[in-house]
Amino acid sequence: MEIKSVFDKEFAPYGRVHEGYELDGLLVAMDAIPLPEEGTAYQPSIPELEALPVFCQFEGNAYGGMPVQLGMCWGRNTKLNCLEYHRDSEFNVGTNDFILLLAKQDEIEGGALDTAKVKAFRVPAGVLVEVYATTLHYAPCHTDPAKGFRVAVALPRGTNTDGLDIIIRNDEDKRLWARNKWLLAHPESAEAEQGAVVALTGENIDIKNQI
Repeated sequence: MEIKSVFDKEFAPYGRVHEGYELDGLLVAMDAIPLPEEGTAYQPSIPELEALPVFCQFEGNAYGGMPVQLGMCWGRNTKLNCLEYHRDSEFNVGTNDFILLLAKQDEIEGGALDTAKVKAFRVPAGVLVEVYATTLHYAPCHTDPAKGFRVAVALPRGTNTDGLDIIIRNDEDKRLWARNKWLLAHPESAEAEQGAVVALTGENIDIKNQI
Protein backbone atom coordinates (compact mmCIF):
# COMPACT_ATOMS: atom_id res chain seq x y z
CA MET A 1 0.00 0.00 0.00
CA GLU A 2 1.33 3.42 -0.96
CA ILE A 3 1.30 5.92 1.90
CA LYS A 4 0.56 9.44 0.71
CA SER A 5 0.61 12.72 2.62
CA VAL A 6 -2.38 14.76 3.76
CA PHE A 7 -0.74 17.56 1.75
CA ASP A 8 -1.15 15.54 -1.47
CA LYS A 9 -4.12 16.30 -3.71
CA GLU A 10 -5.39 12.74 -3.23
CA PHE A 11 -6.39 13.63 0.35
CA ALA A 12 -8.93 16.24 -0.77
CA PRO A 13 -11.94 13.87 -0.99
CA TYR A 14 -11.28 12.62 2.54
CA GLY A 15 -10.50 15.78 4.51
CA ARG A 16 -8.34 18.88 4.73
CA VAL A 17 -5.57 20.50 6.73
CA HIS A 18 -6.44 23.40 9.07
CA GLU A 19 -4.20 26.23 10.26
CA GLY A 20 -4.44 28.99 12.88
CA TYR A 21 -5.21 26.88 15.95
CA GLU A 22 -3.11 27.18 19.14
CA LEU A 23 -1.95 23.58 19.42
CA ASP A 24 1.32 23.78 21.37
CA GLY A 25 -0.24 23.43 24.82
CA LEU A 26 -2.44 20.58 23.63
CA LEU A 27 0.55 18.65 22.24
CA VAL A 28 2.45 19.08 25.52
CA ALA A 29 -0.53 17.86 27.56
CA MET A 30 -1.04 14.86 25.28
CA ASP A 31 2.64 13.91 25.44
CA ALA A 32 2.40 13.69 29.24
CA ILE A 33 -0.18 10.87 29.05
CA PRO A 34 1.61 7.48 29.19
CA LEU A 35 1.15 4.99 26.36
CA PRO A 36 -0.75 1.80 27.18
CA GLU A 37 1.50 -1.24 27.62
CA GLU A 38 -0.03 -2.80 24.51
CA GLY A 39 -2.64 -2.00 21.89
CA THR A 40 -4.57 1.25 21.85
CA ALA A 41 -6.64 3.33 24.24
CA TYR A 42 -9.41 5.82 23.52
CA GLN A 43 -11.14 8.33 25.75
CA PRO A 44 -13.81 10.55 24.14
CA SER A 45 -13.47 13.39 26.66
CA ILE A 46 -10.38 14.23 28.73
CA PRO A 47 -10.90 17.11 31.21
CA GLU A 48 -7.22 18.11 31.17
CA LEU A 49 -7.39 18.65 27.40
CA GLU A 50 -10.76 20.39 27.52
CA ALA A 51 -9.34 22.90 30.04
CA LEU A 52 -6.87 24.19 27.44
CA PRO A 53 -7.50 27.38 25.39
CA VAL A 54 -7.62 25.42 22.13
CA PHE A 55 -10.79 23.65 23.31
CA CYS A 56 -12.72 26.91 22.88
CA GLN A 57 -11.26 27.20 19.38
CA PHE A 58 -12.53 23.74 18.47
CA GLU A 59 -15.95 24.60 19.88
CA GLY A 60 -16.23 28.09 18.44
CA ASN A 61 -14.28 27.86 15.19
CA ALA A 62 -14.07 24.24 14.07
CA TYR A 63 -17.68 23.42 14.97
CA GLY A 64 -19.25 26.86 14.70
CA GLY A 65 -20.43 27.11 18.29
CA MET A 66 -21.67 23.53 18.70
CA PRO A 67 -20.90 21.67 21.96
CA VAL A 68 -17.89 19.44 21.42
CA GLN A 69 -15.62 17.03 23.27
CA LEU A 70 -11.85 16.71 23.13
CA GLY A 71 -10.31 13.36 23.84
CA MET A 72 -7.49 11.20 22.59
CA CYS A 73 -6.65 7.90 20.90
CA TRP A 74 -3.18 6.64 21.77
CA GLY A 75 -1.02 3.53 21.71
CA ARG A 76 0.48 1.36 18.99
CA ASN A 77 -1.30 0.03 15.93
CA THR A 78 -0.61 -0.99 12.34
CA LYS A 79 -3.88 -2.72 11.37
CA LEU A 80 -7.18 -1.64 9.86
CA ASN A 81 -9.53 -3.94 11.86
CA CYS A 82 -12.61 -1.71 11.45
CA LEU A 83 -13.88 1.46 9.83
CA GLU A 84 -16.34 3.90 11.34
CA TYR A 85 -18.14 7.09 10.42
CA HIS A 86 -20.04 9.86 12.18
CA ARG A 87 -22.63 12.40 11.05
CA ASP A 88 -20.00 15.09 11.58
CA SER A 89 -16.38 15.79 10.76
CA GLU A 90 -13.64 14.72 13.17
CA PHE A 91 -10.52 16.78 13.93
CA ASN A 92 -7.17 15.09 14.64
CA VAL A 93 -3.67 16.25 15.58
CA GLY A 94 -0.80 14.09 16.77
CA THR A 95 2.32 14.57 18.89
CA ASN A 96 4.20 12.42 16.35
CA ASP A 97 3.62 11.55 12.71
CA PHE A 98 0.76 9.08 12.30
CA ILE A 99 -1.07 7.32 9.48
CA LEU A 100 -4.80 7.26 8.78
CA LEU A 101 -6.39 4.40 6.83
CA LEU A 102 -9.39 5.87 5.02
CA ALA A 103 -12.20 5.04 2.63
CA LYS A 104 -15.45 6.75 1.64
CA GLN A 105 -19.07 6.04 2.51
CA ASP A 106 -20.08 6.02 -1.14
CA GLU A 107 -17.72 3.07 -1.68
CA ILE A 108 -19.93 0.87 0.51
CA GLU A 109 -21.79 -1.52 -1.80
CA GLY A 110 -24.50 -3.90 -0.67
CA GLY A 111 -23.79 -3.02 2.95
CA ALA A 112 -20.10 -3.95 2.74
CA LEU A 113 -16.80 -2.33 1.80
CA ASP A 114 -13.90 -4.02 0.03
CA THR A 115 -10.71 -3.10 1.91
CA ALA A 116 -8.92 -2.78 -1.44
CA LYS A 117 -10.55 0.66 -1.59
CA VAL A 118 -8.76 1.84 1.58
CA LYS A 119 -6.07 4.52 1.17
CA ALA A 120 -3.28 5.47 3.60
CA PHE A 121 -2.31 9.06 4.46
CA ARG A 122 0.53 10.25 6.68
CA VAL A 123 -0.18 13.18 9.00
CA PRO A 124 2.93 15.07 10.20
CA ALA A 125 3.31 15.83 13.89
CA GLY A 126 1.47 18.98 14.96
CA VAL A 127 -0.65 19.22 11.79
CA LEU A 128 -4.40 19.55 12.39
CA VAL A 129 -6.57 17.62 9.96
CA GLU A 130 -10.30 17.47 9.49
CA VAL A 131 -11.67 14.06 8.50
CA TYR A 132 -14.98 14.60 6.74
CA ALA A 133 -18.21 12.99 7.94
CA THR A 134 -18.34 11.02 4.67
CA THR A 135 -14.91 9.50 5.34
CA LEU A 136 -14.56 6.06 6.87
CA HIS A 137 -11.73 5.92 9.42
CA TYR A 138 -10.67 4.21 12.64
CA ALA A 139 -7.70 4.01 15.00
CA PRO A 140 -4.56 5.75 13.71
CA CYS A 141 -1.39 3.80 12.94
CA HIS A 142 2.01 4.69 14.36
CA THR A 143 5.06 5.44 12.23
CA ASP A 144 7.59 4.56 14.95
CA PRO A 145 6.80 1.60 17.26
CA ALA A 146 9.09 3.02 19.95
CA LYS A 147 7.08 6.25 20.12
CA GLY A 148 3.64 4.91 19.27
CA PHE A 149 1.00 7.56 18.57
CA ARG A 150 -0.95 10.13 20.55
CA VAL A 151 -3.75 11.68 18.50
CA ALA A 152 -6.25 14.22 19.77
CA VAL A 153 -9.85 13.58 18.71
CA ALA A 154 -12.36 16.45 18.62
CA LEU A 155 -15.98 15.52 17.91
CA PRO A 156 -19.48 16.71 18.80
CA ARG A 157 -20.27 16.15 22.48
CA GLY A 158 -21.51 12.62 23.21
CA THR A 159 -19.97 10.92 20.17
CA ASN A 160 -18.52 7.44 20.82
CA THR A 161 -20.17 7.20 24.24
CA ASP A 162 -22.40 4.44 25.58
CA GLY A 163 -26.05 4.49 26.53
CA LEU A 164 -27.54 4.05 23.07
CA ASP A 165 -30.97 2.39 22.93
CA ILE A 166 -32.87 2.53 19.64
CA ILE A 167 -35.35 0.50 17.63
CA ILE A 168 -33.59 -1.05 14.61
CA ARG A 169 -35.38 0.33 11.57
CA ASN A 170 -32.94 -0.48 8.74
CA ASP A 171 -29.61 -2.15 7.97
CA GLU A 172 -27.60 0.97 8.82
CA ASP A 173 -29.07 0.97 12.32
CA LYS A 174 -27.48 -2.46 12.87
CA ARG A 175 -24.05 -0.84 12.45
CA LEU A 176 -24.70 1.78 15.15
CA TRP A 177 -22.09 0.74 17.73
CA ALA A 178 -22.18 3.79 20.04
CA ARG A 179 -23.60 7.31 19.97
CA ASN A 180 -22.94 8.88 16.56
CA LYS A 181 -20.68 5.92 15.65
CA TRP A 182 -21.53 3.55 12.81
CA LEU A 183 -19.04 0.66 12.63
CA LEU A 184 -17.99 -1.73 9.87
CA ALA A 185 -15.89 -4.57 11.31
CA HIS A 186 -13.46 -6.94 9.66
CA PRO A 187 -14.11 -10.60 10.56
CA GLU A 188 -10.62 -10.82 12.13
CA SER A 189 -11.23 -7.90 14.49
CA ALA A 190 -11.94 -8.00 18.21
CA GLU A 191 -15.01 -5.85 17.54
CA ALA A 192 -16.48 -8.59 15.33
CA GLU A 193 -16.01 -11.05 18.19
CA GLN A 194 -17.91 -8.61 20.40
CA GLY A 195 -20.89 -8.57 18.02
CA ALA A 196 -20.13 -5.72 15.62
CA VAL A 197 -21.54 -6.12 12.13
CA VAL A 198 -18.97 -7.72 9.81
CA ALA A 199 -19.04 -5.41 6.80
CA LEU A 200 -15.41 -5.30 5.61
CA THR A 201 -14.37 -7.81 2.97
CA GLY A 202 -10.88 -8.58 1.73
CA GLU A 203 -7.60 -8.27 3.59
CA ASN A 204 -7.35 -6.87 7.10
CA ILE A 205 -4.72 -4.33 6.07
CA ASP A 206 -1.50 -4.25 8.08
CA ILE A 207 1.11 -1.60 7.24
CA LYS A 208 3.84 -2.77 9.65
CA ASN A 209 6.18 -3.61 6.76
CA GLN A 210 5.72 -0.21 5.10
CA ILE A 211 6.60 2.15 7.94
